[in-house]
Amino acid sequence: MKTAALFLALPLLASVAACAATSQSAPAAPTAKAKLAAGDGSARGTAVVTQAGDGLHVVVKAQGLTPGIHAVHIHTTGVCTGPDFTSAGGHWNPTSHQHGKDNPQGMHMGDMPNMQAKPDGSGEIEYVVPGGTISDGATPLLDADGAAIVIHAQADDYKSDPTGNAGGRVACGVLSAG
Repeated sequence: MKTAALFLALPLLASVAACAATSQSAPAAPTAKAKLAAGDGSARGTAVVTQAGDGLHVVVKAQGLTPGIHAVHIHTTGVCTGPDFTSAGGHWNPTSHQHGKDNPQGMHMGDMPNMQAKPDGSGEIEYVVPGGTISDGATPLLDADGAAIVIHAQADDYKSDPTGNAGGRVACGVLSAG
């Protein structure tokens, strides 16, 4: 009886072990993360960028913003010196396009949709940057000088080059691998 039970259990154990080995061998997708802060250093949220087959999946979760519409961009330099965050440079633009999704000459890879901040100051966007990579290929996000996520004071008009008339920079976070 014990032998029969053992023979019945072996195929089940083998399939469980195979599933565990398969899930352990799959490499994790490359990611980059940032903690967003205001010019005075107070917390303003987080950003997570995950590389996938179709590009970079960006999730920005913000807090403490003025209610209303705010532009959110990926900036070209991984430095966030307050209070104005000009240290983050311009929009990430490895393909040398114009600014804005409505610009007939293309858009920067760092251009993303506007974010609606609710009456409590919180907001969230999710966006895919087509063709982007974290650190390899022709368009690496984390190149020698890094990158940052910046939230602006106003909405992006999606066409004015180079910044979309988005106003000042109210939050910034340096993206770091992992």
